[in-house]
Amino acid sequence: MDNHLQSDHADRWIADRRNMDVGVSEDALPVLIAEDNPVGRRLLEKSLAKAGHEVVSASNGREAFELFKERFFPIVLTDWMMPEMDGVQLCRAIRFHQTPGYVFIVFLTSKDTKEDIVSALDAGADDYLTKPFHQAELMARLKTGKRILGLERSLKAANEDIKVLSITDALTGSYNRGHLMTRLPEEVSRARRYGHPLSLIMCDIDHFKNINDSCGHAVGDVVLQNFVACLNETIRREVDWIARYGGEEFVVVLPDTALKGAMAVAERLRKSSAERIMQVEGRETRITASFGVASLALLKGEAATSEDLLKEADRYLYRAKKQGRNRVSGR
Repeated sequence: MDNHLQSDHADRWIADRRNMDVGVSEDALPVLIAEDNPVGRRLLEKSLAKAGHEVVSASNGREAFELFKERFFPIVLTDWMMPEMDGVQLCRAIRFHQTPGYVFIVFLTSKDTKEDIVSALDAGADDYLTKPFHQAELMARLKTGKRILGLERSLKAANEDIKVLSITDALTGSYNRGHLMTRLPEEVSRARRYGHPLSLIMCDIDHFKNINDSCGHAVGDVVLQNFVACLNETIRREVDWIARYGGEEFVVVLPDTALKGAMAVAERLRKSSAERIMQVEGRETRITASFGVASLALLKGEAATSEDLLKEADRYLYRAKKQGRNRVSGR
């Protein structure tokens, strides 16, 4: 419990989601080729490599799908008639396979009837080129594919931004109460399922109303932001997490932490916040906070809920404030 570092789950989550698609620039997307003709396959490899793409080739659909399952390819060029698995079967297999991003699939084939084109598109193809084709036409089709993939990534990133904003407290950057009430029951269920400890700290800035009344809400906002920054500097990155419970009250959730460890963390939080010098409107300001600690293992009954855990932490927070504030209270 001694290596508690600053955590910013929301920012890291956005970055992780944005980087999970392909990990390369839009102009150099890796391409998977499924072509049983070695001459045609080699020509495609040379053309795509010259255009800056990383190219991986397979001699039939089954081999191509095995490669695809091992590594994600955002662009797939496939022949239609191939041994073991043809292009239509490969296309359907890719569409049914769970992928981290969209796959732009182009059929390259000598089959050119309207029925053939409809069959390929029904199987999930995005585009269709009839052999023999001009290399410039292929590159133009791939350019269209890159635009589609770029739009898909932008939309996904925007949706993730919206999701993160919906669970984040706008002022402090911590999680909001709605996320707390959703995620804490999951933490409780996980702790019970695997027999792991789980503790919770509820903290409240002492005499915060006096700060708002005497200095104004703008100053109060700066104090809240500084307080959360102080908490983040002490908890474990990627493990512990903070939510704003309401007003100047915050909850620190400590997975895999028993009561003794949680009490030690709370004391470090108390000491760190009391010693922190805040620069507010050109002057130095100090605050103190009170902390209540609860542990799931000490709640009575197997049916104890996340609400019970919150109530227990709130009860000890009230005791800390009643005993003079700027202290930690727990069983």
